[in-house]
Amino acid sequence: MNDKWLAVKGMRYTVYGMRLLFTFLLFSLLPFTSLAQQNGTKVYYFTIDDVIAKPAQRITELAVKEAENQKADILLLRLNTFGGELEAAENIRTLLLDAPMPVFVFIDKNAASAGALISIACDSIYMAHGASIGAASVVNQTGEVMPDKYQSYMRSMMRSTAMATGRDPDIAQAMVDPDVEIKGISEKGKVLTLTTSEAIKLGFCEGEANSKEEVMKLAGIDDYYFVEQNPGIIERIILFLLNPLVSGILIMIMIGGIYFELQTPGVGFPLVAALTAAALYFAPHYLHGLAEHWEILLFILGIGLVLLEIFVLPGFGVAGISGIILILTGLVLSMTPNFGFDFSFVPPTMLIKKIAIVIGFASVGFFISIWLGMRLINTNTRLGTIALKTELGKETGFISQDLALNELVGKTGRAITFLRPAGKVEIEDEIYDAISELGWVDKDAEIKVTRFENSQLMVTLC
Repeated sequence: MNDKWLAVKGMRYTVYGMRLLFTFLLFSLLPFTSLAQQNGTKVYYFTIDDVIAKPAQRITELAVKEAENQKADILLLRLNTFGGELEAAENIRTLLLDAPMPVFVFIDKNAASAGALISIACDSIYMAHGASIGAASVVNQTGEVMPDKYQSYMRSMMRSTAMATGRDPDIAQAMVDPDVEIKGISEKGKVLTLTTSEAIKLGFCEGEANSKEEVMKLAGIDDYYFVEQNPGIIERIILFLLNPLVSGILIMIMIGGIYFELQTPGVGFPLVAALTAAALYFAPHYLHGLAEHWEILLFILGIGLVLLEIFVLPGFGVAGISGIILILTGLVLSMTPNFGFDFSFVPPTMLIKKIAIVIGFASVGFFISIWLGMRLINTNTRLGTIALKTELGKETGFISQDLALNELVGKTGRAITFLRPAGKVEIEDEIYDAISELGWVDKDAEIKVTRFENSQLMVTLC
């Protein structure tokens, strides 16, 4: 009866799974399906309304690719950001400069720091009333200005980008370098930030617009239609998994699952959960070019060492500790914007922050797994069956040790292995485990049983 019930239930779940898979594929394809052919200038429209980081880079990559695939005439970006990661901003800048169609940017209020670099990379800039662009000095997570080598790199990018799009490179450099003074525009000692009217006056903005429709009107395009970016469910899942909070939770599951499996080897589920979390963590980072092959390999090697420690080697020693170190190292490096083994443009504060995130979430996962382990293993749950809760008392015939071995005390025999101090001895043609009270005893030496304690025979030389 149970087998039949399980078979029916398994078939039902299989049907549900197939339905979910079909729905998943259907909705993932919907955004790429066009229902009607429209005439006029095709404008591919997308938005960056957050910190400039890997998700914003992913959005831009998809926008440029889809705009090219759909043969869009113009790529229009609505931008509102206070800045973000330098490496992500540089990649977005390159994508926009290399786009096969004209790129417009509509600055809806803010294009500060990394946002200024992205804006200057566009062919045409339009700004909303009250918007601003500039203040592009490289700062760390606490807002402190980074050393000059980072500012020099940013100055170079701002200048070259401005020249590539036909703008004044000195004004672009003044947005980074407080030492640049431009008469009537930028005072010495302050980085430059331009309002909408100032940017128009200096040729850094084509005009003031408060909507994407006004942008098209200022550009002199009357016959147009918008194709708005609408990522499929797969891309939404990827962007969701790239969220730092979600990445942290996945790290918690990885570390907690590995620890739980170490404490209860053979259960299986904690290890499966850890490996699943690892796949969900690394896949989006790899697609974004953040996690490199060798960083993922470090993590896999660490997992291998931990599994070796669990299933092959007794206890928890060098292999297990080395595995944990490699796992944490792989996690940290996969979140760091390094280029191979080149960490020149990785600020020390960023590396410290990534280490703190990984260790912090890993520690939380570690302690949560301890708490869950104590709760689940010692309760009347299905998982609780892995722990022995039955009391085995002397009333039911159970004793803590084999009292018959007490009869061997005082008898003699010989060591059939080296005792270092543990080994095997032969007494009256029977072989027993024993521990030498002298430390080292040679093989075939004559021994005498001195006592029986803690379920162990203690021996000495005759």
